[in-house]
Amino acid sequence: MLDPTNPLAAPSTLPHGLPPFDRLRTEHLLPALREGMAQQRAEVEAVATDPAPATFANTVEALERSGELLARASNTFHALVSSSSTPELRAVEAEVAPELTAHGDAVLLDPRLFARLDAVHTAVAAGEETLDAEQRAVLDRWRRDLQRAGAALDDAAKDRLRALNGELSRLTTEFGTQLLAEANRLAVHVTDEAELAGLGTGERASAAAAAASRGLRGWVLPLSLPVDQPVIASLDHRGLRERVFRASTSRGLAGEHDVRPLVSAITALRAERAGLLGAAHHAEHVVADATAPSVEAVEQLLRSVVPAATSNARGEALELAAELEASGQAPAADFAPWDWAWAAARVRARRFDLDPGELKPYFELDAVVRGVFAAATGLYGLTFTERPELPTYHPGVRTWEVFDEAGTSVGLFLGDFFARESKRGGAWMSNFVDQSALPGRPAARPVVYNVLNIPAPAAGDPALLTPDEVTTAFHEFGHALHGLLSDVRHPRLSGTSVPRDFVEYPSQVNEVWAWDPEVLAGYARHWSTGEPLPAAQVERLLAAQSYGQGFATTEIVAAMLLDQAWHQLAPGESVPAEEVEAFEARALAEAGVPADVLALVPPRYRTTCFNHVFAGGYSAGYYSYLWSEVLDADTVEWFSENGGLRRENGAVFAREVLSRGGTVDLAEAYRAFRGRDPRVEPLLQRRGLAATGS
Repeated sequence: MLDPTNPLAAPSTLPHGLPPFDRLRTEHLLPALREGMAQQRAEVEAVATDPAPATFANTVEALERSGELLARASNTFHALVSSSSTPELRAVEAEVAPELTAHGDAVLLDPRLFARLDAVHTAVAAGEETLDAEQRAVLDRWRRDLQRAGAALDDAAKDRLRALNGELSRLTTEFGTQLLAEANRLAVHVTDEAELAGLGTGERASAAAAAASRGLRGWVLPLSLPVDQPVIASLDHRGLRERVFRASTSRGLAGEHDVRPLVSAITALRAERAGLLGAAHHAEHVVADATAPSVEAVEQLLRSVVPAATSNARGEALELAAELEASGQAPAADFAPWDWAWAAARVRARRFDLDPGELKPYFELDAVVRGVFAAATGLYGLTFTERPELPTYHPGVRTWEVFDEAGTSVGLFLGDFFARESKRGGAWMSNFVDQSALPGRPAARPVVYNVLNIPAPAAGDPALLTPDEVTTAFHEFGHALHGLLSDVRHPRLSGTSVPRDFVEYPSQVNEVWAWDPEVLAGYARHWSTGEPLPAAQVERLLAAQSYGQGFATTEIVAAMLLDQAWHQLAPGESVPAEEVEAFEARALAEAGVPADVLALVPPRYRTTCFNHVFAGGYSAGYYSYLWSEVLDADTVEWFSENGGLRRENGAVFAREVLSRGGTVDLAEAYRAFRGRDPRVEPLLQRRGLAATGS
């Protein structure tokens, strides 16, 4: 029995169920999680042993109502582990992760539940029970989840599956822990200020603050999650650029945080699990629950863009090598991957008369947030009121209450913007509370949060963003809108509970508003003078958006291909830890990525820092970003054809896409919105790949 004084024991009385972070301590989490699992097991047992014939109400809705405490505790716990981790939290994670996995297996592998769901499905098919479209969708979701989990397997296979799931939970948790530790260990320490030439005053102050937080003198350049470190674009000191690049690409390859044994074990176990579940490999198992029709379709899309992308990258490399030589830093023949971003920044600045250092003062964080909100107001009628009195899990987190046009509170949005050692790299969105209106339970409004990793400014200095960081802020808020505008009854179908290769679609669409002239004019103002970004600069900035697509497309497609290669290992296949790098090189070569291009454009994530697929939820699904971009580019074309940022357009997009969650067939939802299937041509044109055809 959970101590009633535990802040998670009862639903929060804060607006929309915001967790009571002011009262929550690490020691509250494990008891709440364990009691949450125990309560849900009892609730599920009651469903499984109900003597009454199975119906939608006593089976599906009863399952939907189960696990309220567990959801409350686990949503809070996972947010803290990812965003404000401590050694104590990580110890709890290591202890409880296998328990959570075993608990999930206990539900999803229960043959009694599967039999009851099958009975409801049969009754509906026979016309003995009538369900509406959303009820049919959630019934199908539960049946499919149990089928995919292995509920129909024999007892011996289920036992092995439970063991595999438990071990995978432990290993993927360990991968994330080791990668965070390795990133902190390899953060580049600089003691000679001359090496920081090219960094602006704000960036230097941020690096000094990062050093001070580690008890070091001088400056520290932390590592972001992707291989390509943004700071390299600014560093004039070629030796320091190389140090940063080598630190980034060497993560997890040796020493106490070597993750190669984890990669080897994770991929082999995933392959074995896929075989138990009747799939040829893990990628086939994943795509069976996606919008992509097959692994072959995924491979076709990825490989179709490789020739044009790498050809474009080669052309860019020639120009950048010449830039390196002209700068006097090194001969063109010595052009190296750590020179790419730096030379590209110089070429971009000259070609478009665009100095990144001159742009950043116009992208102050608070102003960018206002721009993000302004786009949501223009499209969806949402307004935002900051609630600084509400508790958060870290002093740097901010909270806004969100209202619709009628003044009704829609939910809460939390923004966690700054990088810190306790936060894993990257950017993401998640929920503390999912929207739902389930019969028999109080209606729930969403509490969503965005996490970014913007370098924290020194005390008293403004937080100034790069254009890429601005795009990321709009991207992640697209996910937030998907959660905030959800309008479903069943929590299992709420908001972003859609296939992985569809979930990135709304967020990628939202990126376009970052550079919409109307939105840009509202937020792109000099942080100290208030002067708007000059019109000529706006034109050049927009023109520069298309520069460097050879590099951008090659690096991300290489990572997608790498993910597919690791997860197309057949059951029984494995790659020894010492062969991880060789496997990576061989896989990319076989996918058609030329060695000379790969030497200059490494994958966006190398295997040993690929947190998305070895610790996150993107295994065999990283292709989703490109797959979703097909929909995104086609949708942006629709907005353009219909007048852009207009309330009427937002209403259509919200009604047909954002509000629907997983209640409808997503291909049908897209056709209802667009009036036809998506065309790939807008994507190819955007990325300068039109010559590849479709």
